[in-house]
Amino acid sequence: MSLNVSPGLLTVAERGEVSDAEFVDCVRTSLPYAWEVVGKVMADLKDGREFADHEIPPPSEVERGQLLRALASDSIRGGLERHFGAKLAFQNCHRVAAFRFGAVGGERYQAFVSARGQLLNQSPELRNC
Repeated sequence: MSLNVSPGLLTVAERGEVSDAEFVDCVRTSLPYAWEVVGKVMADLKDGREFADHEIPPPSEVERGQLLRALASDSIRGGLERHFGAKLAFQNCHRVAAFRFGAVGGERYQAFVSARGQLLNQSPELRNC
């Protein structure tokens, strides 16, 4: 299961739309390591850069799983992007990048999300991540 959904939030979802604030709070409490990593790369954009990334492998499989669940889900990733106001990109099992929305489509973004970028970011240590 990706998220720990409270009975109250489940009731809200069963009745209709869930607000971004409610959804993002559920993500924050369910996936604290992923929240921390995403929060860090998003905060790194505050100094005016168009790109920031996190390349430190997670300390355990629990944290790796949180990061994978957060970034593999379109709804979770989209909620995080709306909350923090920037685009997320993901390579391997740990490399998370944030791009200002205006930088999406630019050279740095295209290089990061390209097949070439993925291949260049490989290493034997990360083979099974």
